[in-house]
Amino acid sequence: MNSNSELIQKLIFDKILITPQIIDAFEAVDRKDFVSPDDQDRAYEDRPLPIGYGATISQPTTVAIMLEKLFEGDTSISLGASKILEIGTGSGYMTALLAKIAGENGSVFSVEYISELKEFAESNFKKYNFRNISLFVGDGKVGLKDYVPFDKIISSASGDEIPKAWREQAGIGGRIVVPIAQDLVVLEKLSKRKFKEEKIPGFVFIPLQ
Repeated sequence: MNSNSELIQKLIFDKILITPQIIDAFEAVDRKDFVSPDDQDRAYEDRPLPIGYGATISQPTTVAIMLEKLFEGDTSISLGASKILEIGTGSGYMTALLAKIAGENGSVFSVEYISELKEFAESNFKKYNFRNISLFVGDGKVGLKDYVPFDKIISSASGDEIPKAWREQAGIGGRIVVPIAQDLVVLEKLSKRKFKEEKIPGFVFIPLQ
C-alpha cells in the first residue's frame, strides 16, 4: 500500500474498520507522520514498525480492532466527549486517533514510560492542531488518579494482568482494552467491583514497561 487512503480502504474491505467516527480519525491522522524517519517508505504496511527504545508503532489492523472494541456500543461517540486514558504514548499514533475521536469536548491523557518517546510524540503532534492531548512521563501501571474517572482506558503494551489502578480509575460504564499475554482483553465496568470481560485471542504485543 502506497498511501493512507489505500490502507484505510483495505481495513474497511476486511471489515476491521466499521464505525464512521473511527474511519474519520484514520483519514485525518496519517500513519506516516508517526513512524521513524528510517521507515517512511514502509509507513502504510500493515505491520508494526520499530520506533526505538524497544517500542513499536502498532500494526494498523491491531489499532483498528482495539479502537472498535474501545468504542463498541458507545452511543455518545458522535458527540465526541470521551475522557480517555492511554497507557504508552509511543510515537503518538494511537494518541492522535483517540484525540480525533474524542473531539473538542473530549480529552486524552497519555502516559509514557520513556521520556524520549514522549518527546518524539510531541514533535509528531506539531504536524496537527490537537488541543485535547495531555502527555505525562511515568509508570502507566498506576494510571493517573488526579484525573479520574475515565470513560475509556487503553494500552498497547502487554502485561500479566490488568492493574488494579486501571479498574479503579475507570468510571461506571467505562471500558478498558488491554493486551494480556496473547489475548486482547475488553472490560466493561458494570459497577464498582463488577466487570464484564471479553477475550480475543491471537495478538502479539510488546511488554508493558
